[in-house]
Amino acid sequence: MMEHKNQVAAFYAKTAAGYDAAASGRHERANDLGQLREMVAHLARGHTILELACGTGYWTEVMAASAERIVATDTSAEMLALATRRGLPADKVSFREADGLNLPADLGDFSAVFIGFWWSHLLREEQEAFLKQLRARVGKDVLLIVLDDAYVEGSSTTIARTDAQGNTFQLVTTPDGERVELPKSYPTDSTLRKRLADAVREIKIVRMEYYWLLTCRLK
Repeated sequence: MMEHKNQVAAFYAKTAAGYDAAASGRHERANDLGQLREMVAHLARGHTILELACGTGYWTEVMAASAERIVATDTSAEMLALATRRGLPADKVSFREADGLNLPADLGDFSAVFIGFWWSHLLREEQEAFLKQLRARVGKDVLLIVLDDAYVEGSSTTIARTDAQGNTFQLVTTPDGERVELPKSYPTDSTLRKRLADAVREIKIVRMEYYWLLTCRLK
């Protein structure tokens, strides 16, 4: 488990500099992204938000326009360095290096948690441990917002293998040409509901061509 977590962090650290440019260059996804930005900004309105795996701060900036306050975390110092360059208001947004699977006790209190494009990189056992830890850390009734990729033939990176536990993996290439295997899942709505059922209530899923957005309340 630890090996795969470190590989994900190392890959995104290496690709940090070109991450936003690569994402914005995928013009076929622009319509979905525009809709998602509006939806996420609406969901964030008035909330004190803990953001996990914030990356370059793309979604942090989207939420900052309407949220009360955001603590945005990531394990990658390289990603956080790019996020801080967005110049978001310091009285509303703070960035902190932290592991979403081992949350510090002093992050503060929150009314919402946002996860963008990280859930799909967690192994099944990590998802279970994460939900248990999150419920213990932030408490019940907190809004959970999860945003991630849908699989689109010809656009998405294909699954390279599946292990005995049902975890799926993709092969990606770093800027220096290294091939890396990372956990990556493209869950169906029914799979998401089953995985989250014991930890949350009021599950709602919006599925677009390239992305899905899930909201729920922690039990």
